[in-house]
Amino acid sequence: MTKMTIPETQWAQIIEHKGERPVYKQIPVAKPGADEVLVKMRYTGVCHTDLHAMNGDWPLTVKDHLVGGHEGAGVVVAKGSLVQDIEIGDHAGIKWLNGSCLACEFCESSDEPLCPHAQLSGYTVDGTFQQYAIGKAAHVSKLPKDVPLDAIAPILCAGITVYKGLKESGARPGQTVAIVGAGGGLGSLAQQYAKAMGLRVLAIDGGEEKEKMCKELGAETYIDFTKSTDVIADVKAATPGGLGAHAVLLLAVSEKPFQQAVEYVRARGTIVAIGLPAHAFLKAPVFETVVKMVTIKGSYVGNRQDGVEAIEFYERGLIKAPFKVVPLKELPEVFKLMEENKIVGRYVLEIPE
Repeated sequence: MTKMTIPETQWAQIIEHKGERPVYKQIPVAKPGADEVLVKMRYTGVCHTDLHAMNGDWPLTVKDHLVGGHEGAGVVVAKGSLVQDIEIGDHAGIKWLNGSCLACEFCESSDEPLCPHAQLSGYTVDGTFQQYAIGKAAHVSKLPKDVPLDAIAPILCAGITVYKGLKESGARPGQTVAIVGAGGGLGSLAQQYAKAMGLRVLAIDGGEEKEKMCKELGAETYIDFTKSTDVIADVKAATPGGLGAHAVLLLAVSEKPFQQAVEYVRARGTIVAIGLPAHAFLKAPVFETVVKMVTIKGSYVGNRQDGVEAIEFYERGLIKAPFKVVPLKELPEVFKLMEENKIVGRYVLEIPE
């Protein structure tokens, strides 16, 4: 193992018990295996998935004494003996998909996120809410050294996820995509990727602060669900011919928007479910789904190539994630704001040296 001088212990945010706030404490620094790298974290985004991990909301087994986080950007400080394509000193990002087997049907078909043996940062393995994090070299993203690490961090999950969702929607340049939850971390990036891909953006969210941000990001229409008396009618009225959106990206953290989408998506339109509200179900009226020939599908995180492309959009200056930087020790306060739906854009944690 080639490495720099690395301390034995580090500061991290640990979820010691499901449903409890993380505890800021010192833990050992892990050593990378033969196919892994150790990244000194400088910044990491906070995703709603991290809150789900803390609460144990999903039917997936969460690692005990978990270090959450999966939008980490930093510098490679050690690597295993089998690692060839990334060097010490390179800037690198650790994403939700920490590793996969690379040999199953899904991995060999470029669907690595569907690998039955996938390792998930900040869920099944320790993530990026710490000073030093481990990642499988095959899945670590190499980052351009001229890109600020705080600004690129949200791209590593939120950016890649919505970019993949837009690709899965099949929406073409000039068509309208309705983005539900447009004012949040995912939504703020989805609007920009959609615009960069030539799509027209119809933003749906609640509150004047989010309205201001969405319009600054280029949304042609903003529908405030807290003020609208008929969201479905308002969405249809805002689309060409009143026929509805060509595609819908569901990024919401509550169930109701998932039930409404079929009502305002255009015939032959596509609904892409991305948000994961706890214990929610996606329901749709059979008649409208059939006679409108609506496609309803889920979209998970992107594969490795999706990651490369999403980062390239950012490097070209087409994406600017709205974010606020706070210290790592303030993670519990960020979770509180998230629970109260008071976050506009993304919070990024600065990791202490």
